[in-house]
Amino acid sequence: MTESTLCTIRAIKAIPRGKVSSYGAIALAAGHPKDVMQVVRVLHLYSEKFDLPWYRVIRSNGSIALKKGEKKELQIQLLRDEGVEVTPDGFVDMERFRFR
Repeated sequence: MTESTLCTIRAIKAIPRGKVSSYGAIALAAGHPKDVMQVVRVLHLYSEKFDLPWYRVIRSNGSIALKKGEKKELQIQLLRDEGVEVTPDGFVDMERFRFR
């Protein structure tokens, strides 16, 4: 496993309950600000193995990237369970819930 992957895992794990972060912010925190796809790969490959809070990572505009049927409903429910308000169409108020 590369150092870049480990940094990305640490950045994802740092998002606290009740907060969200964007793919770009995670890439920046992990030290590779232009490689958002690295964040996507880590979430896809390692979420289960490292118990990553994958559902706390959303788009920078506050929208959930997953489509209906791709665990979007689960992501919305997990966020709501932590107190994050999510609109019925899958948007989060980034000013209020963004992890800084």
